[in-house]
Amino acid sequence: MYLLTKLILNMKIEKKMKTNAIKLLAVVLAFASLPFLTGCKDDDPVKEDVPELITKATLTFTPTLGMPIVVSAIDPDGEGIQNIEADGPINLQANKSYTLTITLINELAEPSEPEYNVTEEVEEEADEHMFFFSWTNNTFIDPSGNGNIDNRADDVNYEDEDGNALPLGLETFWTTAAIASGNFRVVLKHQPGLKSATADSNTGETDLDITFTLDVQ
Repeated sequence: MYLLTKLILNMKIEKKMKTNAIKLLAVVLAFASLPFLTGCKDDDPVKEDVPELITKATLTFTPTLGMPIVVSAIDPDGEGIQNIEADGPINLQANKSYTLTITLINELAEPSEPEYNVTEEVEEEADEHMFFFSWTNNTFIDPSGNGNIDNRADDVNYEDEDGNALPLGLETFWTTAAIASGNFRVVLKHQPGLKSATADSNTGETDLDITFTLDVQ
């Protein structure tokens, strides 16, 4: 009788040990699967709304008659410690009309790579971008004022727009005043999901912010 009781007790102990082992294995597997699940979540595709990398911006002022005036601003190290800087002043003639076109490139990429031509990317994503402008000392009579960097509602003569009929700014129109000197500032904002009729220069990320000396002679 003693041996039978001992045998039954041993069987119960063995069964309990097996049950505990199964439970422990289940817990271990559950924890082991967490990194895998997290990794899968991190791999889900998301839209990257990051500022454009611009190392050179070229402004071309083309008069109705005459030779274009071309100036550039250069940032040799992209996201490095050096800031983008103008390579010289803008020299325009007094009382003359100009069409301003802006081109943007990333010289850290190869010309054959899509990242090189930032102008094309801004055009394709026009509903996410907008240029803002300001100037000092009444150097222009059309548009008048001092630009729309400080106030979105102020006048700028945009010649292009996005698919929502909102201004872009790769092409604008200007008429100089009499002889004067001041500064001319250009800001490009990246506004994915934010661009609207009231979005201003404080909305979104800044892709470009450059200031030139402007001489009207």
